[in-house]
Amino acid sequence: MPEPVPEATPAGEDAPPANGAGSDADEDAEANAAAQEPGSTELSGLFVEKPPSNVVAVAGMDVTFTAKVDSSTLTRKPTMKWLKGKWLDLGSKAGKHMQFKETYDRNTKIYTYEMKIIKVVPGDAGGYRCEVTAKDKCDSSIFEISVEAAHQEEQADILSAFKRADAGEDEGDLDFSALLKATKKKKKPQKEEPEIDVWELLKSAHPSEYEKIAFTYGITDLRGMLKRLKKMKEVPKHSEAFLKRLESCYSVEKGKKIVMSCEVLDPNAQVKWLKNGQEIKPSAKCVMETNGNIRTLTINKANLADDAAYECVVGDDKCSTEVYVKEPPVTITKLMDDYHVVVGERVEFEIEVSEEGAHVMWYFEDQEIHKDKDSTKYRFKKDGKKHTFIIQEATLDDIGMYHAWTNGGHTKGELEVEEKELEVLQDIADLTVRATDQALFKCEVSDDKVTGKWYKDGVEVLPSDRIKMTHIGRFHRLIIDDVKQEDAGDYTFVPDGYALSLSAKLNFLEIKIDYVPRQDPPKIHLDTTGNMVSQNTIIVVAGNKLRLDVEITGEPAPTVVWSKGEQPVTETEGRVRVEARKDLSCFVIEGAEREDEGNYTICVTNPAGEDKAMLFVKIVDVPDPPENVKCTGVGEDCASIIWDPPKFDGGAPVKGYLMERKKKGSSRWTKLNFDVYESTTYEAKRMIEGILYEMRVFAINSIGMSPPSLSSKPFMPIAPTSEPTRLTVHDVTDSTCSLKWLAPEKIGAGGLDGYIIEYCKEGDTEWVAANKDLCDRQGFVVRGLPVGEKINFRVVAVNVAGRSPPATLAQPVTIREIVEHPKIRLPRDLRTKYIRKVGEKINLTIPFQGKPRPVATWYKDGQQIDPKMVNVRNSNVDSILFIRSAEREHSGTYELVLQIENMEDRATISIRIIEKPGPPLNVRVTDVWGFNAALEWDPPKDDGNSEIIGYMIQKADMKTKEWFTVYEHNRRTNCTVSDLVMGNEYMFRIYSENLCGLSEEPRLSKNTAVIAKTGLEHKINPYKEKDMSCAPKFTQPLMDRSVVAGYSTAISCAVKGFPKPKIVWMKNKMIIGEDPKYLMQNNQGVLTLNIRKPSTFDGGQYSCMAVNDLGKDEVECKLDVRVFIEADKK
Repeated sequence: MPEPVPEATPAGEDAPPANGAGSDADEDAEANAAAQEPGSTELSGLFVEKPPSNVVAVAGMDVTFTAKVDSSTLTRKPTMKWLKGKWLDLGSKAGKHMQFKETYDRNTKIYTYEMKIIKVVPGDAGGYRCEVTAKDKCDSSIFEISVEAAHQEEQADILSAFKRADAGEDEGDLDFSALLKATKKKKKPQKEEPEIDVWELLKSAHPSEYEKIAFTYGITDLRGMLKRLKKMKEVPKHSEAFLKRLESCYSVEKGKKIVMSCEVLDPNAQVKWLKNGQEIKPSAKCVMETNGNIRTLTINKANLADDAAYECVVGDDKCSTEVYVKEPPVTITKLMDDYHVVVGERVEFEIEVSEEGAHVMWYFEDQEIHKDKDSTKYRFKKDGKKHTFIIQEATLDDIGMYHAWTNGGHTKGELEVEEKELEVLQDIADLTVRATDQALFKCEVSDDKVTGKWYKDGVEVLPSDRIKMTHIGRFHRLIIDDVKQEDAGDYTFVPDGYALSLSAKLNFLEIKIDYVPRQDPPKIHLDTTGNMVSQNTIIVVAGNKLRLDVEITGEPAPTVVWSKGEQPVTETEGRVRVEARKDLSCFVIEGAEREDEGNYTICVTNPAGEDKAMLFVKIVDVPDPPENVKCTGVGEDCASIIWDPPKFDGGAPVKGYLMERKKKGSSRWTKLNFDVYESTTYEAKRMIEGILYEMRVFAINSIGMSPPSLSSKPFMPIAPTSEPTRLTVHDVTDSTCSLKWLAPEKIGAGGLDGYIIEYCKEGDTEWVAANKDLCDRQGFVVRGLPVGEKINFRVVAVNVAGRSPPATLAQPVTIREIVEHPKIRLPRDLRTKYIRKVGEKINLTIPFQGKPRPVATWYKDGQQIDPKMVNVRNSNVDSILFIRSAEREHSGTYELVLQIENMEDRATISIRIIEKPGPPLNVRVTDVWGFNAALEWDPPKDDGNSEIIGYMIQKADMKTKEWFTVYEHNRRTNCTVSDLVMGNEYMFRIYSENLCGLSEEPRLSKNTAVIAKTGLEHKINPYKEKDMSCAPKFTQPLMDRSVVAGYSTAISCAVKGFPKPKIVWMKNKMIIGEDPKYLMQNNQGVLTLNIRKPSTFDGGQYSCMAVNDLGKDEVECKLDVRVFIEADKK
């Protein structure tokens, strides 16, 4: 059942805002009022069911909140937000702790939204709000969650005042609830511990331990608790230096300005401002101002460093306050990438946040990752806004999901770790070595960190002066100097940690000397073992060294010639060279290249004969990179990739390929397969829709891995849209059908390119497209349909991913014209007389309806209109009557007749074309008396096809001939002109007036009006002059004054008397003459004596005397001049 609207918020608490964190207190109050008043129009009642207003949850248990919204009256899908407090959007906190679910019932058209909190923790307590919006409608519901522990303790009551999720009376303080993440570890049953008084614990704790105590005891409003604790510690004392002290605390957002002010007793007092006990120096950031008794400290662009305790010091007295700087929520601007690595590789999860120095918490699955001083497995790195979490060597235990949390955002990345497989890039070759020569066994494996051991005939080979073992990169070598007979045998290299072994044989070549002097023909003794894969064919890996020792016999010693094709090789130094030893000829190629491949010939000759041998040296290498890597198709979370094999396979067949992908803009490539993939077509999965990706491919043969191919063009996994909604038939005729529909509910990242409309006859299965090009509107008219047939219609949405499922009509549509009676929709302004001025344009649009298309005919005064005078244009839905320039003859009664077969409808319009009237007739002066004249006239002959609404009368003196308006809008045909001047003669003119205005020309009066003169006598009233004489009398006396020496002063008084009295200023009964030290002024009886910079000698008795013929008066005062001393300054 729907829950009632929550009651009004109690005084002193802030109601959650209706529009997020940006709403002020007034907006909050209006939002609450709108929620309480049943008749409010600000919020629409969209909720069918709301969450309960107050919920008490038990810690460790799950709780679910449900809200239902009716969408039957909405034009689009509503949007739901779950909010905590004023601004925290819980959608960013979705995970294992908070889960959100949305379902839709197509029958009832009701959306159901659920928010589930898994294993409630104390930090979940507070005020919540669910807010639904749909275009211009919105609704919200407020509810409160209280969390009770499984075993209630008295301590919970103490802390409940500080476990807030919204700002209360301490609005502006930081809220740590977003930073305190509840871990999902299975808690072991704890033993009962004695009750702890948190207040006493905080009083005795060091400030560095406050945050740890807050985490331990679930305190989410640590600042509010510390502020109240500080007030408990402080004992207020009476201040003699301050009239008004600083506020107890100030709150400001980061980057804003804060002003702290106090009022001191002495306006000349000097103050000092301290921050955490250190004096603040004036600067552009910290501005100190003095205005009378007010002392002000302004901090511009506050940051976290300004969050401190401040003091204002006056002498030995001071007042203090605290400034709290609110930090805005830190969002994540660069999300975390997924990683796919092998065991032992380094992993770096990297994110970027919106603020430098932000606090980021890292989690593995549900456990927070802390930096351990004793372990070097994990590392945390900060570089400005960039935060990096590093795993030095990945193991199989590190597989899982990694999370990064800030107080305003969350991102995650998946780590996949594969077992490392060791690949042999170069095997050990068998050797045949003569006595005292050197034997070198060499192999190459894929991992340069792999170590191993060498064995001879199953016994481990130990290093000595003659035997050395080296490990450089991926190469492992066993070197035996001064080979002896006992060194012959089977040698094996076994990598540590792998079930793999590489074996080769060392053959000892004995030297036999024949002392019988004779001539033997030369003989070439080729060793067909080792690198020879077939008779006289040697395979060499590109980059490796080929050393071919060929034993030569013959007496006398034969001459040896090596040649490649027809070109002899004679160099004894360089990359390709020939070395000659006794009974041996050595052919050496250092760092084999592809150009070294070919047929080589060795020819030996002596007087006894000649011998030749042919060798084919084959150079094998890693293949070239694959070519033309491209994406051929995409899905919602997958993509199909194809490529061409490499042009050169390196001399060895290509075994398969390795694929990698990355997000566009990222530098981190992720492996898609660890086993060799043989085909040249691959389907990449587990991709994110709407993100651009790039692919590259490596080719693998028996020698190794090729360089990477060129990256493919960026592609985006996208899916087709859902089917269009609400497909309906708008209109049907004998050959057309008009369809309308709404956009799909789900469009996705691929957007929407347009629609395809298809139809087929009932019973057929072949659908025919009605439009060649995509339709970009949500309506279409299908034309050319057979009359009377039943046709099925469907609409398909198309984007780059392909066609959506079709939206079909429930029943086929019969193609037949629907007869509808004709009906004229005459506009309201045309139902009365339509008036226009001559020359104006007339454009009347008369809408109508009816099926089939009606026939519209216009008549004027019963006769069909002349198309030369009036233009008419008719369409399916309206008729337009157009006159380019209206004339008087266009006036009349117009009638529109609408006909469909034997049915009709009529509408009448009265049109009047008007113009300015002519002047009035027979204007005359009928009577003159006193200063008045009577006028009369007749109406004009032409009224301009409009009623005369008045006349304008003007007069003119025959002397000046200047016209003045007497009356405007006079409705009668007579008037009386008054206030004429005696002795003047007047003429008159009159204009007619209708709806168009005044007539072009006036009509002058036929006669004039003469105002005759009459005898006049001026009588002067008697006037008696009043005697204003009086003796001088001071109305304002002089006042005693005390002034400081050196500062100019003035003494003033006021006197009256007539005749004007003479003024005499005296000091100590002595008249003050023309002394420049004194300035005497008299302004309308106000007397002023200015004394310039008086000294102590200027003090004394000052008097002012006023004298005239009728008497005199005198006033006096005492002036005291004191010396300026330091005590006075203090």
